[in-house]
Amino acid sequence: MRAFEYFEPSTLADASAMLHRAGGKATVLAGGTDLLVQIKESVRKPEQVINIKKIPGMDVLTFDPVNGLRIGALVTTRQLETCGFVQRHYAGLAKAVTDFASIQVRHRATVIGNVCRASPSADSIAPLVADRASVHLYGLSGSREMRVEDFITGVGKTAIAPDEIVTRITVPAPRAHTGKVYLKHGRRVQMELATVGVAVSLTIEEGRCTDASIVLAAVGPTPVRAEHAEALLRDHHLTDALILQAAHAATRDARPISDVRASEAYRRQMVSVLTRRALEEAHKRALEATPCEK
Repeated sequence: MRAFEYFEPSTLADASAMLHRAGGKATVLAGGTDLLVQIKESVRKPEQVINIKKIPGMDVLTFDPVNGLRIGALVTTRQLETCGFVQRHYAGLAKAVTDFASIQVRHRATVIGNVCRASPSADSIAPLVADRASVHLYGLSGSREMRVEDFITGVGKTAIAPDEIVTRITVPAPRAHTGKVYLKHGRRVQMELATVGVAVSLTIEEGRCTDASIVLAAVGPTPVRAEHAEALLRDHHLTDALILQAAHAATRDARPISDVRASEAYRRQMVSVLTRRALEEAHKRALEATPCEK
């Protein structure tokens, strides 16, 4: 392992200043489940590692029916998995982190770390995009906010500046009569990267679909919004035939590749299958959903 300097700042301002002085040669440590392995294997060779665990307020996980969900930079995937209000109001996200790696990793890995990793097969990103989540960044020039789908710019790439830290993710409170689902397909149920993933959020009012988000994972360099499928569903009564039509339309937005886990054709087929299943389940949940409460 290559030697590096290690710091434990106590404020965001100090951490940002350290990142700025390092000129892109430092990295932030939160959960460390990816970072430490990559350092040991010389995949990443930072000159400085900046541990943010001693910065107050970074471990906050809260929800209220007006402002929605707040996930601090140190919140682990296991915390989300076992959190009652996440299970009730963000079922797709709760399922995604349950399918994430092993339970040992979930106790250490942070949700924001998974987002910043920006892997096409990352489990948490698709449901966060479907739920219209935003990342909040802090740097020397101040704070800013952007949607998760804009934050991810490519494979392993994000819009974060060298002196910035993602401090939290916020997710709007779900509307009444909204169903959320995440389905993941892989060779194994758990401890497996997604071959294809589909996150769906549906709102049904007076029998009509008033809002639809369908986000595909592992079929493009970034999360893919199935906009053709979403457009088919909005302002219509959902029938089996329409759901099937939307599932087929989702394949038009997918941009899969062939690799060791699956062929392009197989991934495209699974987009249709999983989208149909996710829409059916989200529709059922939307019809059963009650107004958002704590």
